[in-house]
Amino acid sequence: MNKFVTFEGIDGSGKSTILHRVKKQLESQGFEVISTFEPTDSWLGKYVKKCIETDSDPFITAFTFISDRIEHCRKIQKWLDEDKIVLCDRYAESTYAYQGAQFQGILKNPIRWLKELSDGRILIPDRTFVFIINPEKSIARIKNRDKLISFEQISFLKKVHKNYLKLAVGDQFYKLDATKTIEELEKICCEHILI
Repeated sequence: MNKFVTFEGIDGSGKSTILHRVKKQLESQGFEVISTFEPTDSWLGKYVKKCIETDSDPFITAFTFISDRIEHCRKIQKWLDEDKIVLCDRYAESTYAYQGAQFQGILKNPIRWLKELSDGRILIPDRTFVFIINPEKSIARIKNRDKLISFEQISFLKKVHKNYLKLAVGDQFYKLDATKTIEELEKICCEHILI
């Protein structure tokens, strides 16, 4: 069984919706499930949100994201030690994909630099679902939100989308066509968690 599972994808990919449905489905089968998210609702996570809202320097945003994650991992480890399934809405790959896009033209290899900052300091998920969707379609899904943040612009999301495709390689990752029905996506995720 995959017990620490992360849900990744650009804004509007549907990952949060599927995570909540998967949680309910697993609970209905008798499993203890924790759903969590990043940035967290801790003081560090609130600072991350402030960085995003105010378009802070990318270095400040990246360091606060990683600090929040290191602290978050302590809680995740505790839940895993209690034999719970942990489903996390956004995790390290979000930082690599989004901040990696922010650092394009600033750092030579932004994703590698970000990974090195986290190396040995965070937990590695058993499974990472990456919801793949064309950025134009994802923007259409979120266009009615009250306020779009700077990360939710088409030109930026195209860079993030490319980063996710680069990242989603290896046994940890499972790429999902985010245009499938909610029911199909929920079924696939549950099957991959309960293998």
